Parts: sequence; structure tokens; C-alpha cells
Amino acid sequence: MAVGKEEVEIFKARSDKRDYRRIVLRNSLEVLLISDSDADKCAASMDVGVGSFNDPDGLEGLAHFLEHMLFYASEKYPVEDSYSKYITEHGGSTNAFTSSERTNYHFDVNTDAFEEALDRFAQFFIKPLMSADATTREIKAVDSENQKNLLSDAWRMNQLQKHLSSEDHPFHKFSTGNWDTLEVQPKNRGLDTRSELIKFYEENYSANLMRLVVYTNESLDKIQNLVEEKFSDIRNIDRSYFRPPGQPCKSDHLQILVKTVPIKQGHKLRIVWPVTPEILYYAEGPCRYLGHLIGHEGEGSLYYILKTLGWATGLSAGESDWNLDFSFFKVVIDLTDAGHG
Repeated sequence: MAVGKEEVEIFKARSDKRDYRRIVLRNSLEVLLISDSDADKCAASMDVGVGSFNDPDGLEGLAHFLEHMLFYASEKYPVEDSYSKYITEHGGSTNAFTSSERTNYHFDVNTDAFEEALDRFAQFFIKPLMSADATTREIKAVDSENQKNLLSDAWRMNQLQKHLSSEDHPFHKFSTGNWDTLEVQPKNRGLDTRSELIKFYEENYSANLMRLVVYTNESLDKIQNLVEEKFSDIRNIDRSYFRPPGQPCKSDHLQILVKTVPIKQGHKLRIVWPVTPEILYYAEGPCRYLGHLIGHEGEGSLYYILKTLGWATGLSAGESDWNLDFSFFKVVIDLTDAGHG
């Protein structure tokens, strides 16, 4: 049984024909149900309030590695990769991502296959089967993903920004993980990565840190019954959200200039400031105002002048890497050879 439910009509536009309901299961899992009679596909997304900031010291990338491992198999569905195969065979897609403070898992699938897909999905968070064989293979997959990122200027610049922050702040961490951080270094310290992975899952993945959204063409009552049946067995160990210790940049990390050699041919100028998170002033939207003013491309704007001078071919501005405790405001200008000179 759910311990509470409420219609969230407040979020509906007049043109919105869908029905909504928010419920809280007995294990404190919060769920948003969406019923759309016109939907030709169903979908679900689980957001877990655990991310790379939760990585133990010396095991950088463990949260990301766990994201990979949960896709493999569960005690109820022990055949490896059967979840992904089932989704694909029934016209759907699935993916996940790990950010600094949360990990998100999601899928969509044909309506006639949704109930079994949802059951397979729920088992990620009830009894995942993190086998020893899969551990080594998936560490290699994480390493391969990182090798790909090494050829991306965006990833390289992101990691450089982290490197230039305070070492005692979790923002400084290498969040993706690779073979060295997940295999070589732990072994050198006498740690078994799989044991640490299971420990990390058991100590951090708790229903009270999870938020589920389910979208189908069924009625709200039927969706609710389905969700209660599938997800009520997720453990609630009453964990608290990790809160980082304020801003990751101190005075000695500011007013510095770094020149880098890009992988891709071209020139970019990035200017980054630590700012108060806009979410604390969401009604006023100061970063959106600044982003619009700085990024405006009309006559008399910064970009218009730079483009007229032949110095720039693009400009963007806005908030990035934000949470409730810190944020950055970033301006990126695509420079011509003349602008770079």
C-alpha cells in the first residue's frame, strides 16, 4: 500500500490531456505516475541520490561502475544482458548516467511489453546480481568509455576544471573511473573491487533516496497497483543525501589563466566564475538573465561586435555544474584565427 497520494493538477497546463498522481510507497520511495491514453510507448526513470561525490577515497569512478553493473543481471533475471535485450526486442531503448550527486536509469518500450520491462527494471534496486565474471568485463567497459572521453575536448576541459579546484572538495575527483582507479590501485592496496562495489551498493542505495517516474497509457489506478507491486521491496535504510562542503574554489583557485592544446582543430575561450546556485533564486532566474544578455546575438551585442570584427563565430553563456551548494557561470566563445591571435 502507498502511504500517501495526491493529484498534482497544479503542474498541468490547460492543453495537457494527461493525468498525474504523486504517491509515496511504504518504503519511502516517491513516485510520479503519468497516464496518457494517447501514448504509443511507455517509459520509466529512476533517479537515485547517489553519485560520484559518494565515491570512496581511492576508488574514483565506483558510482559510475555500479551504474554499469546494475544493467547486467539480477537474481530474478540471472541471464546477463537479458534486460537490455528484452527492451531492444520490444521496440525500446535504455540508458543511464552518473552525475556528481545522482545516478539516473531510464528506458522506454512498446506498451504491450511494459509490465515485464518494469519488473526487470525494478530488480536493479532489489536484488542485483553483481557476478565476479561481469566485474572484470565491466571495468574494461568503463575504461573504454574513459579512453573515448580522452579524445573529447569537452571532457578534457571538464576534468581540467575539476583539477584546478580545491583538493579537499569532492568536485576535484576524477568521477568517470578507469582501469587504473578501479583495478590496479585497489589491488595494490589489497582491496577487492567487487567487494567494495557490493558494500557501496548496500550502504548507499536506499529507497528514501530514490525518485521514480512512470509514464504509460494505462489508468492511474492500474499504474499505481503495478508500481506498488514491483517497487515496494526496495530496501529503505534511511540514508541521507551527501552535501558537499560549499564552493570547490578558494581564492587561490581564481584569477588564473590556463592555455591548453585541443584535440579538435579550432580555438575556444572559456571564462568561468563560481556563483551562488540559481536554484536558490529560481523565481528570479539571475543566471538566465545574464545568459540571455551575454549570449544575445542582435545588433550591438557582444557577439555581434566580435563577429563583425571577424574574431568569433559563436558565443554561449549560462550556468553549469550546479547543485544546491555551489555553481559556475560559464561563457564560451568560438574564436577565429584572428580572434585567437
